[in-house]
Amino acid sequence: MKLNQIKDNIGSTKNRKRIGRGIGSGTGKTSGKGHKGQKARSGVSIKGFEGGQMPIHRRLPKRGFTNINRTNYTELNLGRIQKLIDSNKIDPKKIINYKTLLDLGLVSSNKNRIKILAKGEIKSKIDIEVSAFSNSAKEIIEKAGGSIMILDNKRIDKKAKKSED
Repeated sequence: MKLNQIKDNIGSTKNRKRIGRGIGSGTGKTSGKGHKGQKARSGVSIKGFEGGQMPIHRRLPKRGFTNINRTNYTELNLGRIQKLIDSNKIDPKKIINYKTLLDLGLVSSNKNRIKILAKGEIKSKIDIEVSAFSNSAKEIIEKAGGSIMILDNKRIDKKAKKSED
């Protein structure tokens, strides 16, 4: 195969519609916008307008609410921690804390709390301190001989700010 023989597949590219180029083009004169009226004009946005009828987004009932004070957790599975230990990216003898996980790229920001979930297995004894644990993750870590420490979010923010300076 040569570079000058490369072609797109048939039908993979289409010519753009050239609007306002005479009657014979099919989109001349009014350019496919019809005659006069609000939608023929430029700068008109009437999304949700139904000609004076009550719009559907106002007819339908509203349900539920969004809690603005919710706590966001970044979930982290035990299996992923074990993979990092196996690949020597985490030292199981040291305490695994927020800064360790931030340096590895497992956590993107210091705003979210970290919650350890029990998917996967942990073979080595680890000491870990994060915001939350599932009950089954606690049991698995303690069964392996490790220890857990729960942090509050204010302490995490202060630690992360100190480590950035």
